[in-house]
Amino acid sequence: MSIVVKDVSKMFGTFTALDRVSLEVPTGSLCALLGPSGSGKTTLLRVLAGLEVPDSGTVFAHDDEVTHRNARERDMGFVFQHYALFRHMTVFDNVAFPLRIRDWDKKKMTERVRELLHLVRLESMEDRLPSQLSGGQRQRVALVRALAAQPKVLLLDEPFGALDAKVRLELRQWLRRFHKEIGVTTILVTHDQEDAFEVADQVVVMKQGKIEQAGAPQEIFDHPASAFVMDFLGHVNIFHGRMEHGRAILGVQEVGAGTSFYVRPHELDIDRTPGEGALAALVHHINPAGSMVRVQLTAVATGAPILVELTRERHTELGLENGQTVYVMPRKVRTFVPEYTI
Repeated sequence: MSIVVKDVSKMFGTFTALDRVSLEVPTGSLCALLGPSGSGKTTLLRVLAGLEVPDSGTVFAHDDEVTHRNARERDMGFVFQHYALFRHMTVFDNVAFPLRIRDWDKKKMTERVRELLHLVRLESMEDRLPSQLSGGQRQRVALVRALAAQPKVLLLDEPFGALDAKVRLELRQWLRRFHKEIGVTTILVTHDQEDAFEVADQVVVMKQGKIEQAGAPQEIFDHPASAFVMDFLGHVNIFHGRMEHGRAILGVQEVGAGTSFYVRPHELDIDRTPGEGALAALVHHINPAGSMVRVQLTAVATGAPILVELTRERHTELGLENGQTVYVMPRKVRTFVPEYTI
Protein backbone atom coordinates (compact mmCIF):
# COMPACT_ATOMS: atom_id res chain seq x y z
CA MET A 1 0.00 0.00 0.00
CA SER A 2 1.35 3.42 -0.93
CA ILE A 3 0.87 6.46 1.32
CA VAL A 4 0.27 9.97 -0.02
CA VAL A 5 0.06 13.08 2.15
CA LYS A 6 -1.15 16.33 0.57
CA ASP A 7 -0.80 19.77 2.21
CA VAL A 8 -1.32 18.46 5.76
CA SER A 9 -1.21 21.03 8.57
CA LYS A 10 -1.65 20.50 12.31
CA MET A 11 -1.70 23.04 15.15
CA PHE A 12 -1.51 22.45 18.89
CA GLY A 13 -2.73 25.74 20.32
CA THR A 14 -0.43 28.36 18.81
CA PHE A 15 2.28 25.83 17.94
CA THR A 16 2.49 24.72 14.30
CA ALA A 17 3.43 21.03 14.38
CA LEU A 18 2.92 20.46 10.63
CA ASP A 19 2.91 23.18 8.00
CA ARG A 20 1.44 22.11 4.62
CA VAL A 21 3.39 18.86 4.46
CA SER A 22 3.20 16.77 1.28
CA LEU A 23 4.84 13.37 0.93
CA GLU A 24 4.58 10.15 -1.07
CA VAL A 25 5.77 6.77 0.20
CA PRO A 26 5.77 4.07 -2.52
CA THR A 27 4.33 0.63 -1.91
CA GLY A 28 6.78 -1.74 -0.24
CA SER A 29 9.40 0.90 0.55
CA LEU A 30 10.93 1.83 3.90
CA CYS A 31 10.78 5.57 4.56
CA ALA A 32 12.55 7.29 7.47
CA LEU A 33 11.24 10.57 8.88
CA LEU A 34 14.36 12.24 10.27
CA GLY A 35 14.70 15.43 12.27
CA PRO A 36 15.34 17.01 15.67
CA SER A 37 12.80 17.11 18.50
CA GLY A 38 9.89 19.37 17.58
CA SER A 39 10.36 18.99 13.82
CA GLY A 40 6.94 17.35 13.36
CA LYS A 41 7.99 13.81 12.46
CA THR A 42 6.06 12.04 15.26
CA THR A 43 2.98 14.22 14.67
CA LEU A 44 3.08 13.24 10.99
CA LEU A 45 3.34 9.55 11.95
CA ARG A 46 0.36 9.91 14.31
CA VAL A 47 -1.66 11.62 11.57
CA LEU A 48 -0.89 8.67 9.28
CA ALA A 49 -1.93 6.22 12.01
CA GLY A 50 -5.23 8.01 12.69
CA LEU A 51 -4.17 8.98 16.21
CA GLU A 52 -4.28 12.68 15.27
CA VAL A 53 -6.63 14.44 12.85
CA PRO A 54 -5.05 17.15 10.67
CA ASP A 55 -6.52 20.64 10.66
CA SER A 56 -6.26 20.69 6.87
CA GLY A 57 -4.97 18.55 4.04
CA THR A 58 -5.61 14.94 3.04
CA VAL A 59 -4.11 11.48 3.65
CA PHE A 60 -4.46 8.69 1.09
CA ALA A 61 -3.72 4.99 1.51
CA HIS A 62 -3.43 3.44 -1.96
CA ASP A 63 -5.76 6.06 -3.56
CA ASP A 64 -8.30 5.66 -0.74
CA GLU A 65 -8.73 8.81 1.36
CA VAL A 66 -8.41 7.98 5.06
CA THR A 67 -7.96 11.49 6.51
CA HIS A 68 -10.85 11.21 8.97
CA ARG A 69 -10.89 7.46 9.56
CA ASN A 70 -9.94 6.24 13.03
CA ALA A 71 -6.90 4.08 13.69
CA ARG A 72 -8.82 0.76 13.70
CA GLU A 73 -10.09 1.38 10.17
CA ARG A 74 -6.71 2.08 8.55
CA ASP A 75 -5.12 -1.38 8.40
CA MET A 76 -1.83 -0.10 9.85
CA GLY A 77 0.42 -1.55 12.54
CA PHE A 78 2.02 0.84 15.05
CA VAL A 79 5.14 0.19 17.16
CA PHE A 80 6.00 2.57 19.99
CA GLN A 81 9.46 3.44 21.29
CA HIS A 82 8.99 1.70 24.65
CA TYR A 83 7.57 -1.57 23.26
CA ALA A 84 4.15 -1.23 25.02
CA LEU A 85 4.08 -4.99 25.62
CA PHE A 86 1.67 -6.40 28.17
CA ARG A 87 3.91 -7.27 31.12
CA HIS A 88 1.62 -9.99 32.50
CA MET A 89 1.36 -11.81 29.15
CA THR A 90 3.81 -14.26 27.62
CA VAL A 91 5.52 -13.55 24.33
CA PHE A 92 3.00 -15.82 22.58
CA ASP A 93 0.01 -14.07 24.14
CA ASN A 94 1.40 -10.61 23.36
CA VAL A 95 1.71 -11.47 19.67
CA ALA A 96 -1.68 -13.24 19.68
CA PHE A 97 -3.52 -10.34 21.33
CA PRO A 98 -4.49 -8.39 18.15
CA LEU A 99 -5.73 -11.66 16.61
CA ARG A 100 -7.84 -12.58 19.64
CA ILE A 101 -9.66 -9.25 19.62
CA ARG A 102 -10.40 -9.85 15.91
CA ASP A 103 -11.84 -13.31 16.75
CA TRP A 104 -9.36 -15.31 14.71
CA ASP A 105 -9.82 -19.08 14.70
CA LYS A 106 -7.63 -20.57 17.44
CA LYS A 107 -5.74 -22.92 15.11
CA LYS A 108 -5.06 -20.18 12.54
CA MET A 109 -4.04 -17.80 15.32
CA THR A 110 -1.52 -20.30 16.73
CA GLU A 111 -0.07 -20.91 13.28
CA ARG A 112 0.24 -17.18 12.60
CA VAL A 113 1.92 -16.42 15.94
CA ARG A 114 4.43 -19.25 15.59
CA GLU A 115 5.16 -18.25 11.99
CA LEU A 116 5.97 -14.72 13.15
CA LEU A 117 8.07 -15.82 16.13
CA HIS A 118 10.05 -18.10 13.81
CA LEU A 119 10.56 -15.15 11.46
CA VAL A 120 12.22 -13.15 14.26
CA ARG A 121 14.07 -16.17 15.72
CA LEU A 122 12.13 -16.11 19.02
CA GLU A 123 10.15 -19.34 18.69
CA SER A 124 11.95 -20.85 21.70
CA MET A 125 10.85 -17.94 23.92
CA GLU A 126 7.09 -17.97 23.38
CA ASP A 127 6.42 -18.84 27.06
CA ARG A 128 8.61 -16.08 28.51
CA LEU A 129 7.38 -12.81 29.97
CA PRO A 130 8.68 -9.49 28.55
CA SER A 131 10.77 -8.98 31.70
CA GLN A 132 12.73 -12.11 30.79
CA LEU A 133 13.80 -10.73 27.40
CA SER A 134 16.54 -8.33 26.33
CA GLY A 135 15.65 -4.91 24.95
CA GLY A 136 16.28 -6.03 21.38
CA GLN A 137 14.13 -9.14 21.85
CA ARG A 138 11.28 -7.08 23.32
CA GLN A 139 11.39 -4.74 20.35
CA ARG A 140 11.22 -7.67 17.95
CA VAL A 141 8.17 -8.99 19.79
CA ALA A 142 6.56 -5.54 19.49
CA LEU A 143 7.29 -5.51 15.75
CA VAL A 144 5.73 -8.90 15.01
CA ARG A 145 2.75 -8.12 17.25
CA ALA A 146 2.12 -5.08 15.05
CA LEU A 147 2.36 -7.38 12.00
CA ALA A 148 0.17 -10.16 13.41
CA ALA A 149 -3.09 -8.94 11.83
CA GLN A 150 -1.33 -8.52 8.47
CA PRO A 151 -1.46 -4.71 8.17
CA LYS A 152 -0.57 -3.11 4.85
CA VAL A 153 1.51 -0.37 6.49
CA LEU A 154 3.89 -0.56 9.46
CA LEU A 155 4.56 2.62 11.48
CA LEU A 156 7.58 2.72 13.81
CA ASP A 157 8.02 5.54 16.35
CA GLU A 158 11.69 5.72 17.46
CA PRO A 159 11.92 1.90 17.65
CA PHE A 160 15.62 1.95 18.61
CA GLY A 161 15.49 4.87 21.06
CA ALA A 162 15.52 2.80 24.25
CA LEU A 163 18.40 0.53 23.18
CA ASP A 164 22.15 0.77 23.70
CA ALA A 165 24.49 1.37 20.76
CA LYS A 166 25.42 -2.28 20.10
CA VAL A 167 21.82 -3.51 20.21
CA ARG A 168 20.72 -0.57 18.01
CA LEU A 169 23.24 -1.60 15.35
CA GLU A 170 22.14 -5.25 15.46
CA LEU A 171 18.44 -4.35 15.35
CA ARG A 172 18.91 -1.90 12.45
CA GLN A 173 20.61 -4.61 10.40
CA TRP A 174 17.93 -7.10 11.37
CA LEU A 175 15.10 -4.66 10.47
CA ARG A 176 16.56 -4.08 7.02
CA ARG A 177 16.72 -7.83 6.33
CA PHE A 178 13.28 -8.34 7.87
CA HIS A 179 11.74 -5.61 5.72
CA LYS A 180 13.11 -7.24 2.57
CA GLU A 181 11.49 -10.53 3.61
CA ILE A 182 8.02 -9.16 4.42
CA GLY A 183 7.87 -6.27 1.92
CA VAL A 184 5.30 -4.23 3.87
CA THR A 185 5.32 -0.44 3.39
CA THR A 186 7.14 0.90 6.46
CA ILE A 187 7.53 4.41 7.88
CA LEU A 188 10.12 4.94 10.60
CA VAL A 189 10.50 8.00 12.83
CA THR A 190 13.97 8.73 14.19
CA HIS A 191 16.23 11.62 15.23
CA ASP A 192 19.33 9.51 14.56
CA GLN A 193 20.81 9.75 11.05
CA GLU A 194 22.53 6.36 11.39
CA ASP A 195 19.14 4.70 12.01
CA ALA A 196 17.69 6.39 8.93
CA PHE A 197 20.62 5.85 6.57
CA GLU A 198 21.16 2.23 7.62
CA VAL A 199 17.62 1.00 6.90
CA ALA A 200 15.72 3.42 4.66
CA ASP A 201 15.08 3.52 0.92
CA GLN A 202 13.81 7.09 1.31
CA VAL A 203 14.85 9.68 3.90
CA VAL A 204 12.66 12.69 4.70
CA VAL A 205 14.43 15.43 6.69
CA MET A 206 12.04 17.63 8.67
CA LYS A 207 12.46 21.00 10.37
CA GLN A 208 9.88 23.11 12.21
CA GLY A 209 6.91 21.25 10.77
CA LYS A 210 8.13 21.29 7.17
CA ILE A 211 10.02 18.91 4.89
CA GLU A 212 13.48 20.29 4.14
CA GLN A 213 14.48 17.52 1.75
CA ALA A 214 13.34 14.06 0.69
CA GLY A 215 15.20 11.50 -1.37
CA ALA A 216 17.48 8.46 -1.35
CA PRO A 217 19.97 8.41 1.57
CA GLN A 218 23.04 8.81 -0.65
CA GLU A 219 21.45 11.66 -2.60
CA ILE A 220 20.65 13.59 0.57
CA PHE A 221 24.09 13.04 2.09
CA ASP A 222 25.96 13.97 -1.09
CA HIS A 223 23.66 16.80 -2.18
CA PRO A 224 22.09 18.44 0.89
CA ALA A 225 19.49 21.04 -0.08
CA SER A 226 20.21 23.46 2.77
CA ALA A 227 22.68 24.34 5.49
CA PHE A 228 20.29 22.78 8.01
CA VAL A 229 20.33 19.41 6.23
CA MET A 230 24.12 19.54 5.85
CA ASP A 231 24.61 20.37 9.52
CA PHE A 232 22.05 17.85 10.79
CA LEU A 233 23.53 14.89 8.90
CA GLY A 234 26.63 14.42 10.98
CA HIS A 235 29.69 16.50 11.75
CA VAL A 236 30.40 19.55 9.62
CA ASN A 237 33.03 22.30 9.74
CA ILE A 238 31.89 25.83 8.93
CA PHE A 239 34.53 28.22 7.62
CA HIS A 240 34.31 31.86 6.54
CA GLY A 241 36.24 33.03 3.53
CA ARG A 242 35.94 33.90 -0.12
CA MET A 243 36.18 32.33 -3.55
CA GLU A 244 39.11 33.24 -5.80
CA HIS A 245 39.28 31.80 -9.32
CA GLY A 246 37.02 28.91 -8.29
CA ARG A 247 39.10 28.10 -5.18
CA ALA A 248 37.96 28.48 -1.58
CA ILE A 249 40.21 30.73 0.52
CA LEU A 250 39.55 29.86 4.18
CA GLY A 251 39.86 32.02 7.25
CA VAL A 252 39.42 35.43 5.58
CA GLN A 253 38.29 37.84 8.28
CA GLU A 254 37.84 41.20 6.58
CA VAL A 255 34.40 42.78 6.29
CA GLY A 256 32.66 41.67 3.12
CA ALA A 257 34.37 38.29 2.93
CA GLY A 258 30.95 36.97 3.86
CA THR A 259 30.88 33.47 2.33
CA SER A 260 30.33 30.47 4.61
CA PHE A 261 31.83 27.17 3.48
CA TYR A 262 30.47 23.87 4.80
CA VAL A 263 32.97 21.01 4.77
CA ARG A 264 32.62 17.51 6.20
CA PRO A 265 35.58 16.16 8.22
CA HIS A 266 36.52 13.57 5.56
CA GLU A 267 36.54 16.31 2.89
CA LEU A 268 39.48 18.11 4.54
CA ASP A 269 43.15 17.30 4.18
CA ILE A 270 46.13 18.24 6.34
CA ASP A 271 49.63 19.17 5.18
CA ARG A 272 52.83 20.00 7.07
CA THR A 273 53.62 22.96 4.76
CA PRO A 274 51.45 25.95 3.84
CA GLY A 275 49.70 26.04 0.50
CA GLU A 276 47.35 28.31 -1.41
CA GLY A 277 44.02 28.64 0.40
CA ALA A 278 45.22 26.61 3.41
CA LEU A 279 44.32 27.50 6.99
CA ALA A 280 46.93 27.29 9.77
CA ALA A 281 45.77 25.17 12.71
CA LEU A 282 47.11 23.59 15.89
CA VAL A 283 46.70 19.85 16.52
CA HIS A 284 45.36 19.24 20.01
CA HIS A 285 43.91 15.71 19.96
CA ILE A 286 44.26 12.61 17.78
CA ASN A 287 41.81 9.71 18.04
CA PRO A 288 43.06 6.66 16.10
CA ALA A 289 40.10 4.42 17.01
CA GLY A 290 37.98 3.10 14.15
CA SER A 291 38.64 2.90 10.42
CA MET A 292 39.41 6.64 10.18
CA VAL A 293 41.75 8.74 12.36
CA ARG A 294 39.93 11.75 13.81
CA VAL A 295 42.11 14.83 14.33
CA GLN A 296 40.84 17.75 16.40
CA LEU A 297 42.49 21.09 15.66
CA THR A 298 42.10 24.78 16.46
CA ALA A 299 42.37 27.49 13.79
CA VAL A 300 45.34 29.73 14.63
CA ALA A 301 43.66 32.93 13.40
CA THR A 302 40.24 32.50 15.02
CA GLY A 303 40.48 29.79 17.67
CA ALA A 304 37.61 27.95 15.98
CA PRO A 305 37.58 24.14 16.36
CA ILE A 306 38.17 21.99 13.28
CA LEU A 307 37.56 18.26 12.92
CA VAL A 308 39.39 16.30 10.22
CA GLU A 309 39.07 12.59 9.38
CA LEU A 310 42.10 10.99 7.75
CA THR A 311 42.77 7.52 6.44
CA ARG A 312 45.23 5.57 8.55
CA GLU A 313 47.72 5.65 5.69
CA ARG A 314 47.55 9.45 5.44
CA HIS A 315 47.88 9.82 9.21
CA THR A 316 50.97 7.60 9.25
CA GLU A 317 52.45 9.56 6.34
CA LEU A 318 51.97 12.89 8.15
CA GLY A 319 53.29 11.71 11.52
CA LEU A 320 51.07 14.15 13.42
CA GLU A 321 51.62 15.01 17.08
CA ASN A 322 49.72 17.18 19.55
CA GLY A 323 50.86 20.81 19.55
CA GLN A 324 52.04 20.85 15.94
CA THR A 325 51.10 23.65 13.57
CA VAL A 326 49.70 22.22 10.34
CA TYR A 327 47.72 23.50 7.36
CA VAL A 328 44.15 22.48 6.60
CA MET A 329 42.81 22.47 3.03
CA PRO A 330 39.36 21.51 1.72
CA ARG A 331 38.97 19.00 -1.10
CA LYS A 332 35.31 19.90 -1.44
CA VAL A 333 33.21 22.81 -0.11
CA ARG A 334 29.52 23.67 -0.19
CA THR A 335 27.85 27.03 0.11
CA PHE A 336 24.17 27.72 0.70
CA VAL A 337 21.91 30.67 0.12
CA PRO A 338 21.21 32.32 3.52
CA GLU A 339 17.77 31.67 5.01
CA TYR A 340 16.12 35.06 5.52
CA THR A 341 13.19 35.60 7.85
CA ILE A 342 11.00 38.69 8.09
